[in-house]
Amino acid sequence: MLAGQMKSTLPRAFGSNSQRPLSISRRDFLRSTALAGLAAPFVLPSGLRASAPNAKLNHACIGVGGMGWNDLNTFLQHPRLQVVALCDVDANNLDKAAKLVPGARRYSDWRELLEKEGDQVDSVNAAVPDHMHFAIAYAAIQKGKHVYCQKPMCHDVAEVRALTVAAIRKGVVTQLGTQLAAGIGDRTTAHLLRTGVIGKIKHAYLCSNRPGAVESYRLLGPRPAAGQEPPDSLKWDLWLGTAPARPYVPEIYHQTKWRAWQDFGTGWSGDIGCHIFDSTWKGLGLQPALTVQAEVQASWENSPARRGDTWPQGDHITWTFPGNELIDGKELTLEWFDGEYYPPKEVRALYSLEDYPPESAMLIGTEGALLHHHGRSPTLLPEKKFEKLERPKFEPRDHYHHFVDACLGLTKTESFFAQTGPMTEAILLGTVAIRVPGKQLAWNHRRMKVTNHPEANPFLKRKYRSGWNTGGF
Repeated sequence: MLAGQMKSTLPRAFGSNSQRPLSISRRDFLRSTALAGLAAPFVLPSGLRASAPNAKLNHACIGVGGMGWNDLNTFLQHPRLQVVALCDVDANNLDKAAKLVPGARRYSDWRELLEKEGDQVDSVNAAVPDHMHFAIAYAAIQKGKHVYCQKPMCHDVAEVRALTVAAIRKGVVTQLGTQLAAGIGDRTTAHLLRTGVIGKIKHAYLCSNRPGAVESYRLLGPRPAAGQEPPDSLKWDLWLGTAPARPYVPEIYHQTKWRAWQDFGTGWSGDIGCHIFDSTWKGLGLQPALTVQAEVQASWENSPARRGDTWPQGDHITWTFPGNELIDGKELTLEWFDGEYYPPKEVRALYSLEDYPPESAMLIGTEGALLHHHGRSPTLLPEKKFEKLERPKFEPRDHYHHFVDACLGLTKTESFFAQTGPMTEAILLGTVAIRVPGKQLAWNHRRMKVTNHPEANPFLKRKYRSGWNTGGF
């Protein structure tokens, strides 16, 4: 067990007394998020570095299949972390993980893990379907645990707001699972934008057009009316968690296709958006959106059954963000394209129509353009103009290990919730716009409300299944 938990530097108004995350005032939230950017770099777990330089972080992995299997393996590679508990609703996943960490205590219910482990666990990571991110992360934070949570941070806008506030109040270390944010490519892009290498930014085009990635969305029909008994290895009710009850059907939910269903996932933009947004958000210091609007396929929009259950196989989302000293004008227009929607030809042609990277961000500036390749170093355009520019030299960094180092008091994280929470809110506002396609939604961040189309507001926070209310939801 670590020698101490992080001490908050926030005023008493942001202390740990709250039990209902949405009951805080808007003023408290705004003040706390404003302070977070200043406080987070200097707040470290107390006592560890001075009194226990060889101490290890006791960690619990919640969700050890799929992405969780990768998370477990990567955490285990850190010399000062030991996995002491494992949790998964699927016994097959749990058995596989237990062979890798035979001494770890095993759970199928994360609530039992958090209750029984108590002070035996310092940190947790959550690698589960999107609809359970908030419940797990919020409960862990309330118990003073450091949290690494896979993207997107939550399923709903209101959940993100509540989790961001909880993390700030408790003063724990947090990290969003945008693994490449720690990479040299992402960090270089953010640096070049912050330093104005291509001038002030006029427009941004982000995309994820991975070949065949959303084909399964097209094949999904309406929710199956009948199902079958789940296998003995799967605790289906725990898998459903906060989502509405529905019968188990093999092949279409667990383990991989849940992202296409509105009850469980956040669609392609929610899944990949946090990765592609990250360096642009950090580099430009973006603030909450002013408006958002979505365009979707007519075949999905005109099918009530599909609109009620699944996400479209592609979408084009447009946000406007308030301007700042890095933006040319009073507002920045940022567009997202996925599936069958692509950035305009004239934008792709700035680099290559034939070889335009399928997951990328193109930022158009007053002095040139920057193409951020997901997972690679950025390209400055025109290349001839910038060929002699000296780029920063960053040391390699592992996103997971950076989280562990922060929990040990050695650094701060790359993607802490006070920073990535507002970004995730903006991305999930895009999923709200998808539900009311063709309408430009005016967003009031302080009131957490769409002011001109009230029919969009119910999509900001879903109703949890009976017995699964968490933190006042």
